[in-house]
Amino acid sequence: MILNSQWGMIGLNITSKIGKLCVFMSRWSIFKIVGSGVKRSSFKPKFMESSRIQRLAYFLVSIVFGVVILKEGAFLLVPLVWGVFFAFALNPISNWFELKRIPRGGAIAISILLVSMTAIGILYLLVNQMIGLLEEIPQIQDTLNSKLSRSIRELNELIGSEAIVLESLGISNFFSAENFNSTILQTGKSLTLAAIIPLYTFLLIYYKDFFAAFIIKLYEDNNERIVTWATDSGRVIQSYLSGMLKVTLIVSILAGLFFFLIGVKYFILFAALIAILNLIPYVGVFISSFFAVLYIFLTTDSITYPIIAIAVLWGIQLLENNIITPLVVGSQVKVNALAVLLAILVGGWLWGISGMILFIPLVGVLKISLEKSSDMSAFAYLLGDDVPIAEKNENFWKAFRRKMSNKKSNP
Repeated sequence: MILNSQWGMIGLNITSKIGKLCVFMSRWSIFKIVGSGVKRSSFKPKFMESSRIQRLAYFLVSIVFGVVILKEGAFLLVPLVWGVFFAFALNPISNWFELKRIPRGGAIAISILLVSMTAIGILYLLVNQMIGLLEEIPQIQDTLNSKLSRSIRELNELIGSEAIVLESLGISNFFSAENFNSTILQTGKSLTLAAIIPLYTFLLIYYKDFFAAFIIKLYEDNNERIVTWATDSGRVIQSYLSGMLKVTLIVSILAGLFFFLIGVKYFILFAALIAILNLIPYVGVFISSFFAVLYIFLTTDSITYPIIAIAVLWGIQLLENNIITPLVVGSQVKVNALAVLLAILVGGWLWGISGMILFIPLVGVLKISLEKSSDMSAFAYLLGDDVPIAEKNENFWKAFRRKMSNKKSNP
């Protein structure tokens, strides 16, 4: 835990810096007005109002500059933040090798090599299945056009006019080669950018003691508070990463087993798609399920299989949200659903898919940082999951649970 707390010191508390700057500027304005020789009591209401306006202005300006930096510096910041997260995840493995008397550089290299070999093996399987799927695209497109033409013809006969035309929908170009070439090109750019992440991870783990000493020197007067913040932040990030890795593995096994049983040819690819996009709450499951159900619909002659697929994937999602994630991940990232949804939207706008994944634990770290500040504790409460709900009447689910508990207590 000490090493994790040292590692957590790498993330500087930007919120605290901004708050200190705002407090300094407000105190400076107080000194200027009070020191001008005017009675303090006569200016107190106006002065307090101007101080609040100044602090609000500084806060809004800081947000604007922060958003600009995050947006324009995404090329540098995204791999760096991924490197920090992977460093948290690999730090326990590296520590284990160090305890076996392996030098730190070798321990980090072995940890990264083991994870990279596992990722390359999984990527090899996925690429093979993706190549096979790309070869079947012309056939899938013909099937899609045929089924759409039949459905549109029946709908036009029902309406009594030729109101709907297949070409006007533009769906026939959905599986065009140009779209897939563009997708592959963007994927190649992302992989090229991701190649620098292992280097970031190596250097961040290797210099963790150096960064810890720097933070201690920077906050000499608040060492205990900074160490506590770093420990809590490190615990949140590491617990979130390890927990989500386990959840992803469990969801991929469940989805892959279902796809295999119903005879889906590329069950590994679609299981990985379901599991990976499931990392994006509320949004990823709909995207991945759409493509999986669409493929099943186009490759089967019965409507039964797509309906069963929708029901099973929905059931897996419910199982993951209500049982698997609470048991495996726990409540380390104690952020309410509204804050998570806003984090996903803002992260997607700033950093794309990476932002939608990374901003969730980052909001948890932000909440911990705000809790350490007396001036910002209210905003930490706003992000938390301790949400009081005063219902007009007891809902049926609570009533059912109360009756069941009464039956157990009074057999």
